[in-house]
Amino acid sequence: MNFKIFKPVFAFAMAVSVHFSAQTEAPKYSYTEAFKPFFYKNNGTETRSASGQPGHHYWQNSADYVLNATLNDGKNEISGSAEITYTNNSFDDLGFLWLQLDQNLFKKDSRGNAVIPLGGSRNGAKGQAFDGGYTIKSIEIISANGKNLKTTPKYTITDTRMQIDLPQELKSKGGVIKFVVNYSFVSPNYGSDRMGVEPTKNGKIFTMAQWFPRMCVYDDIMGWNTLPYLGAGEFFLEYGNITANLTVPANQYVVASGELLNPKDVYTNDQIKKWEAAKNSDKTVIIRSAAEANAGEKTSSATKTWKFKIENTRDFAWASSSAFILDAAKINLPSGKKSLAISAYPVESDGNAAWGRSTEYTKSSIENYSKRWFEYTYPTAVNVAGNEGGMEYPGIVFCHMNSKGADLWGVTDHEFGHNWFPMIVGSNERMFAWMDEGFNTFINSISEKDFNKGEYYVPKSLQQMSFAFNSDQMEPVVTAPDNLKERNLGFLAYYKPGAGLQMLRDNILGEERFDKAFREYIKRWAFKHPTPEDFFHSMENVAGEDLSWFWRGWFINKWKIDQAVKGVTYKNGDFTKGAIIKVENIGQLPMPVNMDIKFKDGTTENVQLPVEIWKRNSEWSFEVPTKKEIVSVQLDPKGTLPDANVSDNTFKMTGTTVAEKIDLKEFTGNFSSKQIPLKVTTTVENDQLMLQATGQPKIPLAYEGEGKFGFEMAGLEFQFTKDRKGFTLNQGGKKFEFTKD
Repeated sequence: MNFKIFKPVFAFAMAVSVHFSAQTEAPKYSYTEAFKPFFYKNNGTETRSASGQPGHHYWQNSADYVLNATLNDGKNEISGSAEITYTNNSFDDLGFLWLQLDQNLFKKDSRGNAVIPLGGSRNGAKGQAFDGGYTIKSIEIISANGKNLKTTPKYTITDTRMQIDLPQELKSKGGVIKFVVNYSFVSPNYGSDRMGVEPTKNGKIFTMAQWFPRMCVYDDIMGWNTLPYLGAGEFFLEYGNITANLTVPANQYVVASGELLNPKDVYTNDQIKKWEAAKNSDKTVIIRSAAEANAGEKTSSATKTWKFKIENTRDFAWASSSAFILDAAKINLPSGKKSLAISAYPVESDGNAAWGRSTEYTKSSIENYSKRWFEYTYPTAVNVAGNEGGMEYPGIVFCHMNSKGADLWGVTDHEFGHNWFPMIVGSNERMFAWMDEGFNTFINSISEKDFNKGEYYVPKSLQQMSFAFNSDQMEPVVTAPDNLKERNLGFLAYYKPGAGLQMLRDNILGEERFDKAFREYIKRWAFKHPTPEDFFHSMENVAGEDLSWFWRGWFINKWKIDQAVKGVTYKNGDFTKGAIIKVENIGQLPMPVNMDIKFKDGTTENVQLPVEIWKRNSEWSFEVPTKKEIVSVQLDPKGTLPDANVSDNTFKMTGTTVAEKIDLKEFTGNFSSKQIPLKVTTTVENDQLMLQATGQPKIPLAYEGEGKFGFEMAGLEFQFTKDRKGFTLNQGGKKFEFTKD
């Protein structure tokens, strides 16, 4: 799912949801706490090895579906049946089954609606006067444990879950049950940013997801996983094969997860020829043009049935519209196999600056991830323009129809990255959003560099995110998405875990060892259900490192990174005999040390120290064997760590003394402007200049030299006058003059 945050406007910077409160006194570093043993709570079992692999008796249940659905485009209604074949591979006999009824989120009395705050939410039906949810018309068991039954079971619906009581227990180690659920529901216009109905000049676009009853996961960790669907927490699903027969008005075109089985029934001969051409073309081939979409019938009383199949999948989604432009190109996979990139979008989204490049983006994204991490497994990859900000399903994603340029590339790459996490590596999104969103955000950061020689790549320093990562308002990363403030979801599910993997790759393991371990984790858990400990174990065993200190600090707790240069002295007062540098670990989370030493002759030496220097020390002094005079020593010169306080990261020398200190108190006071009705106050707290607009939370300002401070995340600069009685606010090229009251 896509989760955009931060726009470079001053008002938003002041009201940004993470509340940039003054930093409280941070707990001191304890090396015994950071490196204490017994991090892992679970030893290896028969189902999950301590090495991070599935155990020798690992089991997983499966669910196959035959889905039949009819779209009433006038009522926005789906009527359907789901024939489910469920296989119990566990060691337990099962007396009942649990299913997910996600459409019940849109009932007026749902738990999800009950937790939507007064200020609104991206979850739910977004203000639509709507009482949705499933109508379960009937349930029939066809067979169980090898015997035909033809019986109607008792079932109980509780919010977004349904329990079906079985007339006889489903046997362990391979017992199979087949049953049919007949149902209907009306789609919301905006379904929790995951599905919906969007009007266009050539007809509605229906993006259909969470549209059929799905089996809950039964596993060796929790048994039945039955957390309700509240909107923020996503999904945890069994794997299997899905066949779907989708009946829609004859003027509409359908795209879906998987392979179209009956193209001759739904496309013209000319369109089929274009499909065949696209399968062999690295360039985008137009299947149905904008002119055809404009000239096409807007309504139809006749219907067509589109038949699709996808194998080894956890879900199925689809889209239908008379408005679709369709184009496609082949995807080249490392094994020599081919897949097909497809885009479906309305004329409102057409153009090379917008969705005209969607198939190019899709093709590049799939090829890149297949080469770097694990080969894509589905026959098609479909990008659909709808009203969702961005949402992912196996082989198909929904992105906003108004996206274009860098935004469209970014959301396309992000949503297709989800085909690795969690479509291939099937983690529990309802509990551990960071294991799909965070991992995906991480691989997106690499893909961005790779695409078209970095066409949209913008270097990002993790240091820029430190104010958010170190905010006391944040919950730990491992917090379930329904258990944290919605405003924090972007940081804690996406950015902070993504940054964690980036630091692990760049600062701790190195690119080669990290990539090998990460690829092995994906391979081991492809189409299976890993837990956080499975990931932690796997990375450690392949890389050959004890990383418990890092998992403990960055993911389990919300420990801060804060390193400092305490002092630089020359040996015996003579720089030709070398220098002694003292560093300190102030924050609770230790990290390896990376520093640049700049010399008076213009040269620079990089020094790196392992994390082990902090295993029994909070301060560490070491000798640099140099004969040159030092100008400065700077920790983390490339900003690869979100250090909580960068003011002590650089030590500047004049001879043997620190140079260029400033008195932050000179910059404090109350300021106002005649240009805009805004009053601000600057204060010093914990050696940090803080700025607060009236009625808004405080933000930290970073000193940039010569009287200038910045708030980089929002693109704000504050240039103080020499007498410190005023400053100029520069935001996006606009300047506002402030004077001290």
